[in-house]
Amino acid sequence: MLEKQNNNHQDLVGFIWSVADKLRGPYRPPQYRRVMLPMIVLRRLDCVLEPTKKKVLEEKTRLEGKGFTGVALEKAISKAAVGEDRIQPFYNTFKFSLTELLGDPDGIASNLVAYIAVPLNMRYTLSRQNKGFSLCFVPHWISNRYINGFSPQIREIFEKFDFEKEIDKLDESNRLFLILKEFCNIDLSPAQLTNADMGGVFEELVRKFNEQANEEAGDHFTPREVIRLMVNLIFCDEEDVFKAGIYKSIYDPTAGTGGMLSVSEEHIKEQNPDANLGLFGQEYNPEAYAICCSDLLIKDEPINNLIYGDTLGVKDSKSKSNNYLPHDGHPEKQFHYMLANPPFGVEWKPEEDFVKEEHKEQGFSGRFGAGLPRINDGSLLFLQHMISKVRPAPEQGGEGSKIAIVFNGSPLFTGDAGSGESNIRRWIIENDWLDAVVALPDQMFYNTGIYTYIWLVSNKKPAHRKGKVQLIDGTRHFQKMKKSLGDKRNELSKEHIKELVRLYAEYEHDATSEVMVEGKPKTRVCSKIFDNREFGFLKITVERPLRLNFQVSQERIERLWEQSAFVNLAASKKRKDDKAIQMELKVGKQEQESIITVLEKMDGETLYKSRPKFLKVLDAALKAASMSLSTPVKKAVLAALSERDQTAEICKDSKGNSEPDPDLRDTEIVPLPDDIALPLPLGYDDKQTGLDQLLALVRDHCEDYLKAEVSPHVPDAWIDHNKTKVGYEIPLNRHFYVYQPPRPLGEIEDDIKQLEADIVKMLGAIV
Repeated sequence: MLEKQNNNHQDLVGFIWSVADKLRGPYRPPQYRRVMLPMIVLRRLDCVLEPTKKKVLEEKTRLEGKGFTGVALEKAISKAAVGEDRIQPFYNTFKFSLTELLGDPDGIASNLVAYIAVPLNMRYTLSRQNKGFSLCFVPHWISNRYINGFSPQIREIFEKFDFEKEIDKLDESNRLFLILKEFCNIDLSPAQLTNADMGGVFEELVRKFNEQANEEAGDHFTPREVIRLMVNLIFCDEEDVFKAGIYKSIYDPTAGTGGMLSVSEEHIKEQNPDANLGLFGQEYNPEAYAICCSDLLIKDEPINNLIYGDTLGVKDSKSKSNNYLPHDGHPEKQFHYMLANPPFGVEWKPEEDFVKEEHKEQGFSGRFGAGLPRINDGSLLFLQHMISKVRPAPEQGGEGSKIAIVFNGSPLFTGDAGSGESNIRRWIIENDWLDAVVALPDQMFYNTGIYTYIWLVSNKKPAHRKGKVQLIDGTRHFQKMKKSLGDKRNELSKEHIKELVRLYAEYEHDATSEVMVEGKPKTRVCSKIFDNREFGFLKITVERPLRLNFQVSQERIERLWEQSAFVNLAASKKRKDDKAIQMELKVGKQEQESIITVLEKMDGETLYKSRPKFLKVLDAALKAASMSLSTPVKKAVLAALSERDQTAEICKDSKGNSEPDPDLRDTEIVPLPDDIALPLPLGYDDKQTGLDQLLALVRDHCEDYLKAEVSPHVPDAWIDHNKTKVGYEIPLNRHFYVYQPPRPLGEIEDDIKQLEADIVKMLGAIV
């Protein structure tokens, strides 16, 4: 046995990593985890159960003889298998251990499948003979009643790993016996590794294998140092969680391999070993789910609170095996702490029907009342989902909740005023839930080099943080990695995490940090604090009057053919009666010709700068020809014969109001008034319910802005207040921008001259 490796976790990790190299050929390095992770789980469970193997088989025979079946039999066998030392029950009732399976190299694949008892269309069973083993095929309907192999929870984990497929592949490539033999030489028993130690080894291997598979790891694996930063931030100043006897729940709706749950638990239990924690999660990727369950089970923690399924929901989902749940697996539950790294920049098309139906039918009674983001990025849906699970705030007699979630830059500013994204930001900020946003360095994740941001959301802000949002610039808090892993070239050291947590905890406006800028240490402002109101703005529509001149020139008459209402005069609306169609076309063409004839007889030289005057001339010409035009056709004629002219009279409607010119229409962004109270009296629906109440508060403010900023340049402009919209954005980069003045022209000129001299010198050497 490799006891020396077991005395040192890193040696053990290194040894297992070396075993993975034996897979090279049939597997590429990014695929190693498909074999290695389930094999690690398999060996650990085998080592845990080996001392009680004989007792379990005897107990199984005794209980079956007494008529025990189903759940009662499973519970009794589990108790015999793991004894009193473990809380989470599991067992294996196969006759032989992993090591004994090595006695039949030729039948290793079928024996291993039977050992795990992964459901098959055709099951194998074993019978001991004088020499070796003999295999018998057992029909599927019999094998489903055959209680060989692991307990149901363990079998489900291996089904999610799809390990049967890997067993076949390993066997066909002559690697199965070799790999299994190597694992049987590793002692992963509780005597050598406690549950906590084994959990640490497994998590380290999960990290290494996922890093190796960096081209896809970002889908369900967050760098450990990012998780540690999130955990340190969310538990900053949280004293209750470190008190003995107090129960706290932690939830991750995109659990992945369970990193956030594990690191959260580790952080708390380092300071409070007796902490009473409940870990909850949901994950839709079967392999990631299996890894997460394995990690929890290895550490003797319950896996019942981890759900396999789609958190957002899928409408009319086809029934799937392996207990897939096509909706929220923890409905009605509320949690103390929530952490997540949802897929960002990923469209939510599969969940679209379910989410839109919930948004429409349930509104704020459901999860998505504030609005829906664009289809190509559903990350804000997960934040709304998490907010729906917060515990009542202290003001409501509850304990409140805290959330830490990783986003890309899109949720900060994507979406126009009144859009789904903007409304979601508005809902969060106006309810005073956004506590802080921490900007991370770029190149931190395995499959993307973009900048990412940690949002801290809470409904239990302390008094000094209420009504405000802290922005922290951590983009320069990193160190370069010795070896890049995919797109990941930067990492957070313990010192960087400590510094970012310090900035958050001390909560000072314009607080500074010592950072590296172009290879040199510099002091930069890394923390700013703003009122909630400062992230909101009014998007006002500024109109200018329509001014047109009119002329019945041949050139403008030809423009009639660009007007759809005029062209459609000769388009039939009939569908089946050919005779009626031809008649309708004929009448339409005659009307077109008559209109053109009337216009061609009018004075084509006169330029009219007054629409009423031109209309009198046009109406007179039409009346003389006994013609009457429909409103759409008349508008088409006026559009063809007109041109914009800022020297012409203003066109007015029937009420005498100036008509706006769509081509001159513009919008202005106006900050919210300093004295306005939040939340604003404006709904989140498309109808902008409550706009009148909002305008009563901001109309004068907008008019003052127009007078100061717009009227000096365009005196005839006015605001169409009915088009006013409210928007929210978090321009974090703008607030931390440091102006770098350009180099003096003299220095640039000297550099150019030096380059020219160098070029001349090199050319001279060639000649």
